[in-house]
Amino acid sequence: MSSTSKDAVTLRAKRSKKPSDGKMRRNVEIFVLSAPAILLFVCFVILPIVLGAYYGFYQWKGYGLPSKTGKFVGLQNYITALKDPAFQAAILHTFEVVIGSLVIQAPLAILFALLLNQKFKGRGLIRTLIFVPYVVSEVIVGTGWSLLLQKKGAINEILANFGINGPDWLADPKIAIWTLLLLISWKYVGFAVILMLAGMQSIPDELYEAAKVDGASFWQMQKSITLPLLAPTLRIWVFLSMIGSLQLFDLVYIVWGKYVSTTAGVSTMATYMVREGRGAGNYGYGSAVALIIFVISLIIALVYQKFVLNRDLDGAVTEQKEAEKRARKRAKEVQHREVAALASEVK
Repeated sequence: MSSTSKDAVTLRAKRSKKPSDGKMRRNVEIFVLSAPAILLFVCFVILPIVLGAYYGFYQWKGYGLPSKTGKFVGLQNYITALKDPAFQAAILHTFEVVIGSLVIQAPLAILFALLLNQKFKGRGLIRTLIFVPYVVSEVIVGTGWSLLLQKKGAINEILANFGINGPDWLADPKIAIWTLLLLISWKYVGFAVILMLAGMQSIPDELYEAAKVDGASFWQMQKSITLPLLAPTLRIWVFLSMIGSLQLFDLVYIVWGKYVSTTAGVSTMATYMVREGRGAGNYGYGSAVALIIFVISLIIALVYQKFVLNRDLDGAVTEQKEAEKRARKRAKEVQHREVAALASEVK
């Protein structure tokens, strides 16, 4: 081989190792488009988590640098929080809210979605009325319901007109947790209904038509078609509902206040954090509680994603691969038929 040909081969090899202009341009576009989102995520999510963990190691009043104006206590804030019976009760109340919200809202959302999925006069109005509480501010909802549910509020006055002695909806520990669950369900069931309705409307009508031909009743079709195909949407809603319930703060703080919520048995991890951190002026302790809440929420989210949500993702990938295989098979069949047709014409 001549030296000229060797140089040409070497030059082609070097060129093949360099990324193409199109690939480089694509990488630059991805970086430029994603950089603002990444920067915001780091500034408003990652950095506060890191700083919160750092503040949790100090007994700190919230002014100046913790290393200068605070006292380093190591893991004492975290240990104190985990051993505090009030925080343990707040964790229990939070999980009661998580489970209670799912149990109450799931059947209501499915039933309302089934109703709104039918064609009847006034469907748009009912859909709006169900969804309105979700878009109303928690401050407005909490203030309104706190006035209605007072011992001498409007609800008990209405009951008194029928000779019924109304309970103390907000202060009785036996009733307060149920009051909270009803308020949460009234506020957030509209979001669940919209999700379920969107999932139902994505189900092909051909399945219901085939079931009608086979003689299936309305409820048989819902059991055999709607609920199984609605399962992915339901699992996503469960995930969103759990994360929201774990961070519940607004309604409890507005309706019950930071002190009454403890005696009424409706305190949550977030209300405990605000009461013991900001209320008591110990921001280091509040930061430690915030990190504990974050870790609990993260563990639940990761476990749920691992064992529940990944099933939908794996199923979608498998279904896509099967669809691609079927498409390739049909393409080959069409090609074979065309070749056979051409061969017959030639003969």
